[in-house]
Amino acid sequence: MAQTLQRTPLHDRHVALGARMVPFAGWEMPVQYEGVIPEHKAVRGDCGVFDVSHMGEFEVEGPRATELLQATLSNDLDKIRPGQAQYTLLTNERGGILDDLIVYRLDEFRYLLIVNAANIEPDFRWLKEREIPGSDVRDVSSEYALLAVQGPKAIERLGLPPAKAFTFAEAELDGITCMVNRTGYTGEDGCELLCMAEDAGELWDRVLARGAVPCGLGARDTLRLEVCFPLHGNDITPDTDAISAGLGWCCALDKEFSGANELREVKARGPERKLVPFVLDEKAIPRQGMPIEGGGEVTSGTHSPMLDRGIGLGYVPSAASAPETKLEIDVRGKPRRAHVVQRPIYKREESH
Repeated sequence: MAQTLQRTPLHDRHVALGARMVPFAGWEMPVQYEGVIPEHKAVRGDCGVFDVSHMGEFEVEGPRATELLQATLSNDLDKIRPGQAQYTLLTNERGGILDDLIVYRLDEFRYLLIVNAANIEPDFRWLKEREIPGSDVRDVSSEYALLAVQGPKAIERLGLPPAKAFTFAEAELDGITCMVNRTGYTGEDGCELLCMAEDAGELWDRVLARGAVPCGLGARDTLRLEVCFPLHGNDITPDTDAISAGLGWCCALDKEFSGANELREVKARGPERKLVPFVLDEKAIPRQGMPIEGGGEVTSGTHSPMLDRGIGLGYVPSAASAPETKLEIDVRGKPRRAHVVQRPIYKREESH
């Protein structure tokens, strides 16, 4: 018996818009509407909106909530105040990445964690097992919907005041109360709007009425890959460590958290392999699992709509990780030339 796919509160709207629906992390999600390339270009040039209500939300509160999260998350929560957010990792005892997530500090004793859809249950279980008296972890995923409104004109179209990245505030958008989070996974300006699940349909309609183009998971993947944001399950997993993945910057190695010792050791001796961004020099599209000559492997690959060529992320031996290093990727049995580039793969030419 096939497991029934979950649906977000916006499912009927996606179907009405003619979206192509696909299974993703146990959910039925829109992969595209008009097409990946026009949706991708809408976000790079103007404004697009994604339904990301499949993501999970946890509330962690209590006088010792900070203590619990400092012991389980890689980044240092003392660096953020209420109204600020932080990218961080949930790590295991080996320093492997159980998930990458964003933590929002609501007030001194209360946090909101937004986690990846596929990891809701294991993340929740992991945190619940480590709860200490004076801390309480609740899975509130079903109560909320989340819309990512992204692009250089996103904030202007929503009529919101400018704000710094990784801050948040409660606001009313066309009469609908939501938490406006200045975060996103496209490399563009914009925000993620968290609202009550029952308000999602109305909020979606208002955002579209303001000129945002509906975008699916296909464009979300090409956008994040152009700016080298790792995808959990592909580029980072419980078997990969933050140092090798280039995520040492969000690990506060001067504090104690799960796997911190192992990460300090990897950093001290230098990782054996590194996650690198690359661009193909020949016409081909790299895909996850393709071998890279010399003992490497592609973890994410696609056709870049902005560069009009194959791009990807992959692990290679550290000796082959410097920018401009030549690589050879086995694309369906044919060797294809590529080279390592600096992050991000795509850079906006003019400042905005």
